[in-house]
Amino acid sequence: MERLRIVGGRVYDPRNGIDGEVREICIEGGRIVAELPEDAPSLDARGMVVMPGGVDIHCHIAGPKVNLARRLEPERRRGDVVPRRVDAAGAVLRSGTGGLVPSTFATGYRYAGLGYTAAFEAAVPALGARQAHQELNDTPVIDKGFYLLLGNDEFLLRQIAAGETERAREHIAWALAAARAYAVKVVNPGGVAAWKRGGSVTRLDDVVPGLDVAPRGIVAAIAGAVDELGLPHPMHIHCNDLGMPGNSATTLETMRAVDGMRAHFTHIQFHAYGGERDGRPTSGARELVEYLNAHPELSADVGQVMFGPAVAMTGDTPVGYLLQRLTGGKWVAEDMELESGCGIVPYEYREKNYVDSLQWAVGLEFFLLAEDPWRVVLSTDHPNGGSFLSYPRLIRLLMDRSFRDDEIRRVHPEAVAGTALADGLDREYTLYEIAIITRAGPARLLGLERKGHLGPGADADITIYDDDEDVERMFSTPRYVLKGGVRVVEEGEIREEVHGTTLHVAPEYDASLEPVLRRFVGDYGTVPLDDYRIGEEEVHRGESFVPARR
Repeated sequence: MERLRIVGGRVYDPRNGIDGEVREICIEGGRIVAELPEDAPSLDARGMVVMPGGVDIHCHIAGPKVNLARRLEPERRRGDVVPRRVDAAGAVLRSGTGGLVPSTFATGYRYAGLGYTAAFEAAVPALGARQAHQELNDTPVIDKGFYLLLGNDEFLLRQIAAGETERAREHIAWALAAARAYAVKVVNPGGVAAWKRGGSVTRLDDVVPGLDVAPRGIVAAIAGAVDELGLPHPMHIHCNDLGMPGNSATTLETMRAVDGMRAHFTHIQFHAYGGERDGRPTSGARELVEYLNAHPELSADVGQVMFGPAVAMTGDTPVGYLLQRLTGGKWVAEDMELESGCGIVPYEYREKNYVDSLQWAVGLEFFLLAEDPWRVVLSTDHPNGGSFLSYPRLIRLLMDRSFRDDEIRRVHPEAVAGTALADGLDREYTLYEIAIITRAGPARLLGLERKGHLGPGADADITIYDDDEDVERMFSTPRYVLKGGVRVVEEGEIREEVHGTTLHVAPEYDASLEPVLRRFVGDYGTVPLDDYRIGEEEVHRGESFVPARR
């Protein structure tokens, strides 16, 4: 078994309460162990910072919409090529293209080069699961998984509308097991189904045309089912009315609708705007942060906007359509029968634009006002708010008040004037807190017992940074990244390629559901039910979690 002792580094391991202490980290057989023999080889990390590998709880890296986005912007990709080369062991490293939506190999290499060792694709429809797995199989180094879109699934909505809560719960379990997905994703609950019917749903009590169900009932039913199934991650929800002035009231009502149940509110910055629907947006962040602070069963990732190019890529087709009308540029939309849809629009966030500046400021409000960093996760909703490669700059904004103040002076002054940033928030995140919001926190929220920490039994996924006053430079180029104890990155270069694990859940379900579901799909769909099922052999190095029902 491979052994390694990391010595001399300052360790930040919040799950185990270690805050910058000089400690030894011992590795054997791909896991952290308590101790090693004296003659074990060592890696000298003196003058360096040691953290667990990063965990991205919400990004878009695989599946049908991601490939559509890759095809939509060839001009950005052809100027950013990852060359084919040979690693230190003589193995060939594949070539690829980067841009805002990198190819599979480039995605794995660039996450690893940033110090991240796990990333979760946030929105895949059941009919897109096979493609998503094929892409994840082709994404090296990082561990990964995906969340299954279920907030507009026709069969599920009909069961909820009919009050068939048990059948709804069993369908969720069946769908997760069939797709080999990790968690349940709800996007604009009922809104995409309404849009397909020529209607709209924006508020929590708007009824979906043709179905006697509204978003309030959908989110409560799904959150309850996820809890009853004992899934490791709570319902992962993208609320109704994304991006619209006044949507903070909808988000707050959604939080109240899941009272007492676990829920993770994703890219919450995009759902935190005050003002009148047809007017100028303002910040609605403060009230949402206060509610989040007071309810420990709730969590969020921020979806921070970073100035520069982005790609709006969402299972919320109406939002894609709205953005295309605003920008007048190219776009693409796709409909997944009986399930969901997606809209993809290239976009650029500009510092002097009022709305873009407001979005940037609202995201920072969430970070700076949140009292519990364990429940507020760093993200840009890659590539919606910006590339994951902008994480080091975002970390600098959180850790360096003088830099943040300089940036505030560059943006639209009226946008900032109505936010908490105008109050001169002086909070600066520490390295310990950064380790929480990028590693320990997301791992805990995902229920990943072996990730996000450096205690015995943890996966030996470790990032080692030079201790640099310039934290943006520090987090941009780790000195070393270890995946399962293997040194995969050194001085920003891939040294050795490994393949991570695809994580998924395997909940049990009532088999009597299948004949009912088979008839429904046969009556209304064009793809037979058996084609939804992903075989174990289709998941490269798959690792399943069997949740215990509650």
